[in-house]
Amino acid sequence: MKKHKLMLKVGVLGAGHLGKIHLRLLNESTEYDLIGFFDPDAENGEKVAAEFGYTYFENIDSLMDEVDVVDIVTPTLSHYECAKKAMEKGKHVFIEKPITNTLKEAEELLIIEDANKVKGQVGHVERFNPAFIAVKNNIKDPMFIETHRLAEFNPRGTDVPVVLDLMIHDIDVILSVVNSEVKRINASGVSVISKSPDIANARIEFENGCVANLTASRISLKNMRKSRFFQRDAYISVDFLEKQVEVVRMKDAPEKPGEFDMVLQNAEGDKKQIYFENPEILNTNAIQDELETFAEAINNNSTPVVTLKQGTQALNVALQVISSFKN
Repeated sequence: MKKHKLMLKVGVLGAGHLGKIHLRLLNESTEYDLIGFFDPDAENGEKVAAEFGYTYFENIDSLMDEVDVVDIVTPTLSHYECAKKAMEKGKHVFIEKPITNTLKEAEELLIIEDANKVKGQVGHVERFNPAFIAVKNNIKDPMFIETHRLAEFNPRGTDVPVVLDLMIHDIDVILSVVNSEVKRINASGVSVISKSPDIANARIEFENGCVANLTASRISLKNMRKSRFFQRDAYISVDFLEKQVEVVRMKDAPEKPGEFDMVLQNAEGDKKQIYFENPEILNTNAIQDELETFAEAINNNSTPVVTLKQGTQALNVALQVISSFKN
């Protein structure tokens, strides 16, 4: 007889733009029972409650005491305090990226998570992008990676440097596919409109020889979120924005190539045939998937897709990028 699965009781902290998206998806989810939300701005909280029918809690502790999972969609500065409070109450936590404001805070959360035997996941949503999901198993030992994440100017995001706002997405994706330690980071950043850099470029070298070149801008004329992975006998391109992929492979050419086969010959006379793969891209909602896989990790006592440790590693590299601006 199949055991009936209990829905996890969840509460959301923060009802801003992204918080409202989380509230809607959690409310629709079959994995969660949305108990309510807290927002320090009572006027906004009451407005959201009236408009959508979610229960607004005026007190953060009373909400936490009612739930199994706390979904933290507050400004980065408050992530640490919110997560610490929740985990010390024995609650699982989902934290939007970046995990915390400082590396020290993130490392302390790892200790608190372990001490309280709870699970945490960081909202690095591009790991759940259907285009990346479609090709991630094809990315094996990349040796050169190039990423461009460009966004049109939006004053809402300028409270943090562009590295923590945008580039950290690509840093996390790269760390998830490069199985090596970071060896060296060189970066430059330019402030154009904001007090912190609006455009940044970073070159990350890994111990295994892989090099990643990342560019992020939040004052572009158009939006772009593209990554390209170069590895032995393959080139893989992922368009995170348009949810499209391109996989180009090379293999030894046949003795007698077909009329339409694409064959390249190098200076040594080796012949390679080029062929294209078209992996199936599923039409999924990345935010819904990250929230629901977290529920599965809790119910199955398995490891979340993006652990607090991985969120900490991404933050560590991002902060190294920022610190190398001054050099």
